[in-house]
Amino acid sequence: MYSMTNLTPRRTAILTFIRDRIAEHGQPPSLAEISEAFGFASRSVARKHVLALSEAGFIEVNPHQARGIRLLGQPPRPELLEIPVLGRVAAGAPIGADADIHNRLLLDPALFSRTPDYMLRVQGDSMIEDGILDGDLVGVRRNPEALNGQIVVARLDGEVTIKRFERVGDEVRLLPRNPAYKPIVVRNDQDLAIEGVFCGLVRQG
Repeated sequence: MYSMTNLTPRRTAILTFIRDRIAEHGQPPSLAEISEAFGFASRSVARKHVLALSEAGFIEVNPHQARGIRLLGQPPRPELLEIPVLGRVAAGAPIGADADIHNRLLLDPALFSRTPDYMLRVQGDSMIEDGILDGDLVGVRRNPEALNGQIVVARLDGEVTIKRFERVGDEVRLLPRNPAYKPIVVRNDQDLAIEGVFCGLVRQG
């Protein structure tokens, strides 16, 4: 394998970009993302640099995958977490019992306040004041109980939502963090289950 000093400054920067994206997002960048980051006119320019890094022994490229770059000489660090990303969640069953696993991400545990059991993609903007945006992947730790003020993934009458949990006496409310939305007051005839508590997020740009 060549040393980093054998690379041009541009290819050194691209290799660093690939490493950083894997560390931050759990997956390598696409050629389009490399092109955008470095201002290349087309993906073919990015492909040329990536193939040069492959020939130099820094990475391995699978041409049949959009994100088919793998670092060589740097196996996934054992301290990285491999966390499933869940897709469809069926009504009625606990999350994880029947959900599709879309893929798995290798993520730095420092991203989370506690180790998540799975990731879910957020839909909607009801939690923007807590910094949780539409499309974010949130880490969820399975827990059927919640404390006042915790952000939870709850299932209410079969619908999954992420809100802040509040209990006052016998009344439970699920609080959005966007003034455009009203709190959800859980009625006695509704079926509420706390699936887990929020423990961090990943924003994939």
